[in-house]
Amino acid sequence: MPVLDEAEALPWVLGRLPAGIDPIVADNGSADGSAELAERLGARVVREPRRGFGAACFAGLSAARAEVVAFMDCDGSLDPRDLSSVIDSVVEGRADLVLAARRPERGAWPLHARVANAVLAAELRRRTGERLRDLGPMRAARREELLGLEIADRRFGWPLEMVLRASAAGWQIEETEVPYRSRAAGRSKVTGTLRGTVRTMRDMAMALR
Repeated sequence: MPVLDEAEALPWVLGRLPAGIDPIVADNGSADGSAELAERLGARVVREPRRGFGAACFAGLSAARAEVVAFMDCDGSLDPRDLSSVIDSVVEGRADLVLAARRPERGAWPLHARVANAVLAAELRRRTGERLRDLGPMRAARREELLGLEIADRRFGWPLEMVLRASAAGWQIEETEVPYRSRAAGRSKVTGTLRGTVRTMRDMAMALR
């Protein structure tokens, strides 16, 4: 779970993890005590001082030891209890990469962010032929195979590059739907502002190139 100042949401998120899942919090320079709180709540904390969503994800992936790993935002917008539906297809060998397509509650996903996501998903479909509707921030795959993709982006292009490389490698990619809630607290660094969405689109455009 990449984390940047999510102390208010951490207790709810970590408290709802299904049994058998070992949480790794990749703290990306939080100033609100997120790392220390996560440790007190029983998570393994990896500190990644280099800012960037992809940098935090890669730090968590590198620290993981499980055969199958999952990623999810830690702001309370996604329910950890839905992780099982994302992980099971990978564990059982039905898919190599599973993405969780978001089914938003009213007001949970700003229009500018939804439009940007739809544009990127359409471009992914065009380039890869994969039938995807979302660049779901909750996803699962096998750890060694993910490392083998050699994803280079360390910013917001990370999730897009993962799908591009997985498709090029012939992976079986599936999508499953999960509810998407309003954040537990604060505003998203990615979708909460138009500026954040533009920055994310810029990073993903670089990944597409």
